[in-house]
Amino acid sequence: MNTPNCSCGSPNSYSNCCEIAHVNILQVDTAEALMRSRYTAFVKANINYLSKSWHSTTRPTSKNELGEILDWTASVIWERLEIVNTTKGTAFDTEGTVEFKAYYFEGVHLKCIHENSYFSKEEGYWVYVGEAP
Repeated sequence: MNTPNCSCGSPNSYSNCCEIAHVNILQVDTAEALMRSRYTAFVKANINYLSKSWHSTTRPTSKNELGEILDWTASVIWERLEIVNTTKGTAFDTEGTVEFKAYYFEGVHLKCIHENSYFSKEEGYWVYVGEAP
């Protein structure tokens, strides 16, 4: 049986890739791996993982905000993730950036989120803080 590749662009199956992070965020060892697992969480509308992988100071906390994110991510068709560049963000760092392009269809229109994201470690694991300064 041919198992499809993970949504993050890895040649591995979801169960051998981002699902590992979705089950245990402590398994994520780089900022890029967190970015990839967050993209896949958007694809799967996994709001619990998105919330957990967001820095506590920038995380949306109201049910309304989280509901809007969930509604939007479930309403689009995710096409692909492209990693453009990374700085730091290794297992030995405490911060790093990942520049990415996330392509999706909203209706019949192909759109792109292009961001240089800032990540840091909080409570021993990687989290998304926001757009890099």
